[in-house]
Amino acid sequence: MKFGMTLANTGPQVHGEGAIAYAQAAEAAGFESLWTVEHVVVPEGYATPYPYSEDGKMPGKRDDIDIPDPLIWMAYAAAATSEIKLGTGILIVPQRNPLVTAKAVATLDRLSGGRVMLGVGAGWLAEEFAALGVAFDDRGDITDDYLEAYRTLWRDDVCSYHGQHVSFDRVYCRPQPVGPVPIVVGGDSKRAARRAGEHGDAFFPVSGNFEDMTALHEHAKRCAERVGRDPGQLDFMTQGPATPEFIEQAAAAGITRLVTFPMSRSKFDDFSRDVITAYADA
Repeated sequence: MKFGMTLANTGPQVHGEGAIAYAQAAEAAGFESLWTVEHVVVPEGYATPYPYSEDGKMPGKRDDIDIPDPLIWMAYAAAATSEIKLGTGILIVPQRNPLVTAKAVATLDRLSGGRVMLGVGAGWLAEEFAALGVAFDDRGDITDDYLEAYRTLWRDDVCSYHGQHVSFDRVYCRPQPVGPVPIVVGGDSKRAARRAGEHGDAFFPVSGNFEDMTALHEHAKRCAERVGRDPGQLDFMTQGPATPEFIEQAAAAGITRLVTFPMSRSKFDDFSRDVITAYADA
């Protein structure tokens, strides 16, 4: 099983010194990857329920927490590391121009030596979509369209793509990435599982219920097979604590990558002691 760290661009890591210390410590400890989070804006007093907590609020319970742009944070961390992979967990695909995003991701992948993993999602915060002028109800279809556009721009020499929400003809998008950028599809719905099967290299549910997540992964593999993709190539990952009990349960469920999180958010010294110790013990 591979191990990653999430919430990389939050807490003490929103500052340069904390970001570098976090990234270098995780790499030195043998973590395979770092994962960032994203919100372009968080509307004050948002009413849309956050789907991964009982109270409907995001971690931190405040609207005004710092959330640096994930791709810029990853570029900063990439310059101070050499091996650890850098992932978005997740990038909100429909909120970004697809050609600009493909260009930024490819640039980062080239500069980092092929270390980028693009975790993607359709988003959940309706008020954020309204602020950005993006159709919330169409976000799923937009996401699928944009993912196909990314693949085209990263793969083809002269690129053309004509979809419902993005269309371009005979353009160059340079630089291209070192190799195929892995697309990791996040979400706990059948729509997300289908997207993973049809477009992704990995499926990343986070409900913590292994029975439900395994059923969704099986659905993703069936969807992959229906479109002629190899279901055996679809990685299965989740997030959770780096405890022996959770790791054992995850392995039994077929999880191939576990993304864990800091056990202390107060200062970097607490993070390095607690998390690296837990990882070593596991």
